[in-house]
Amino acid sequence: MKNLSQILVIDDEQSNREALTLLLQSAGYEVRSASSGEEALTILQQTPFEIVITDLFLPGVNGIDILKQVKSDSPYTNVIVITGQASAETAVEAMKSGAFDYITKPFNFEKLKVQIAKAMEKSRLVAENLYLRQQLRGKYKFDNIIGNSSAMQQVFARMERIVHTDSTILILGDSGTGKELVAKAIHYNGARKDKPFMAINCGAIPAELLESELFGHIRGSFTGAIADNLGKFELANNGTIFLDEIGTMPQHLQMKLLRVLQEHEIERVGSGKKIKLNVRVISATNANLEEEVKNGNFREDLYYRLNVIPIHLPPVRDRREDIPLLARHFLQKSCKEMNRPLMAISPGAMKSLQNYDWPGNVREMENVIERTVALTEHEVIEVGDLPPNIANLDHLAETAGINYPRVSADGVNMPATIETIERSMIREAMDLAGGVKARAAALLSINRTTLVEKIKRLNLDF
Repeated sequence: MKNLSQILVIDDEQSNREALTLLLQSAGYEVRSASSGEEALTILQQTPFEIVITDLFLPGVNGIDILKQVKSDSPYTNVIVITGQASAETAVEAMKSGAFDYITKPFNFEKLKVQIAKAMEKSRLVAENLYLRQQLRGKYKFDNIIGNSSAMQQVFARMERIVHTDSTILILGDSGTGKELVAKAIHYNGARKDKPFMAINCGAIPAELLESELFGHIRGSFTGAIADNLGKFELANNGTIFLDEIGTMPQHLQMKLLRVLQEHEIERVGSGKKIKLNVRVISATNANLEEEVKNGNFREDLYYRLNVIPIHLPPVRDRREDIPLLARHFLQKSCKEMNRPLMAISPGAMKSLQNYDWPGNVREMENVIERTVALTEHEVIEVGDLPPNIANLDHLAETAGINYPRVSADGVNMPATIETIERSMIREAMDLAGGVKARAAALLSINRTTLVEKIKRLNLDF
């Protein structure tokens, strides 16, 4: 969005125009002026303004014409209409056309300054809100859902086809695969992107409170209901509601949700009044809903209502080719958030990341990378910097011919154990490489400088 100049004053009477311009300039505002509607429109085509103050009755293009043109070209610009011939009809027309205020002459300049300050604040808030919405939409673009694997390309293709529909969507996948991120991407790239997105975790709220959280309640409907309360469905009106862990929803609420999907209306707890809504529903679960239906735990009719368009998110273990891409993405993100120079992941550490099954999926990987960045002082993340279950020390020790102590109730000296493994592997690599450090570093999948640092730290004699 362009930077805005402050105020444009439009008045065909020179004395009025000059007086108001001087007063506004003395109050610290940047002001330009125009003596006619035609001149004003020419200026407005070249320069956007935060506020336009225009006389209503102008020869040729009048104040209402200017107001309508400004609101059409620059909705975040506020227009104050001033007139010496006030009437109810012109006031109504001005306000209906989007005027911020309608002021009659002669006016009190101090009061006008108050209105200008309010209009300025509103203009800046609207501009800031527009910027934040653009930033928010950017956060959930598809390119922030990471993956080059064929499984993820199928997900992207389906998302592209459905973002501009209003169809109900069911996102299926293990915990941590990014179901809410996909829901937000669909919302913020679709026709409802400027409307609310409300998320609720059905499994995190006690059953007795979930109904009120979803549909709202009226005062006195239950103990503690001291005021009317809007539920997530009402708050999401004209936008999207995301029902996470839908498989945990109690049976009696499943029936109520089914009616909402069928009738597009809700009733607050304690009220018989029906409230019509226009809400897109996206739900998600890590449960097998077909099995839950067979077992009588989930309504079959609700399942089919929710499962209009399914999206299956694969677990990380089924798309290992995406692990380097994901790891580097989270590494860059963590380094930026911690104000650190961009780190690197050694080939050996990356291999350990790819060999790990990631039961917590993408969420677990993001947390592991963040923790590793926070705890690693050097610039390259090595295998030993990773959590032991990911570093796979069993495999390393077996490769080096080492039997190291298991973790017991008495504990274990992990740094000393890792140091022993490093000493043994470096010696073996140097023997195989004939004492050439560059070749030994390649055998260990680390940089030569890293190998030299380790040799010095471990006081090895090569």
